[in-house]
Amino acid sequence: MKKQFAALILALVPAFAFAAGTEAHLDKVEIDLTDKAAMQDGLRTFSNYCMGCHSAQYQRYERVAKDLGIPEEVMLKNVVFTDAKIGDHMKIGMKPEDAKGWFGAAPPDLTLVARVRGNDWLYTYLRSFYEDPARPYGVNNTVFPNVGMPHVLAPLQGRQVLPAHLPEGESVACKQVQVTEDGRKQFDPLTGTPITHEDCSQLTVVPGTGALSEAEYNEKIKNLVTFLAYSANPVKLESQRIGTYVLLFLVVFFVFAYLLKREYWKDVH
Repeated sequence: MKKQFAALILALVPAFAFAAGTEAHLDKVEIDLTDKAAMQDGLRTFSNYCMGCHSAQYQRYERVAKDLGIPEEVMLKNVVFTDAKIGDHMKIGMKPEDAKGWFGAAPPDLTLVARVRGNDWLYTYLRSFYEDPARPYGVNNTVFPNVGMPHVLAPLQGRQVLPAHLPEGESVACKQVQVTEDGRKQFDPLTGTPITHEDCSQLTVVPGTGALSEAEYNEKIKNLVTFLAYSANPVKLESQRIGTYVLLFLVVFFVFAYLLKREYWKDVH
């Protein structure tokens, strides 16, 4: 009995650790799995920036091309950068032992990451890297402290920093944040404009250091998360469509079942 109890405690430890790692504020993101253009853009970002280290080995190029409305020849030319065939799984050329030697651990497969972490976590995490010279790759993350991966999307986002922790002699304008009181955003009673203040604990992108504006980068990340959400459950829309018919069938079945029950019990009463 004691061994079984100990095994149960050990099994729950990862769940507690995961819960402890989700204390950071998460920004909400609305995902539209019917937006094929967004998923196509997310796939392009994934293949160009993520698949150097991360696989999606439970997906096939052919299935993704079909679901996202991409011709197979376009898929092979713009997404498949290895000698893989259209029917192959989305694997990478990096060997796990090499990855472990370079990064300390093999980068995880991302096919189901949206199910494991959630869309809001991914959206916030991919926008929360900041410069930290003390880390091996020069970056840290407010959602995943002491993260063990480089910020591969830095050329798009630019240099993101914490103004309060910049090296001596370097400065950047702190982010303007709207004042809140009891959880309510405050506005000027005369003009109606938001009341703001400088918050140097907020992440700030150094202007002109990235290829995209903040709004464009956020949209790029939203599209990437949309693709990962699709990858985690490619049949979600089909399941919802079938579920509607199933519910309608159950309603009709209930009516006939009730009429049959009433007919049977008529003689009893």
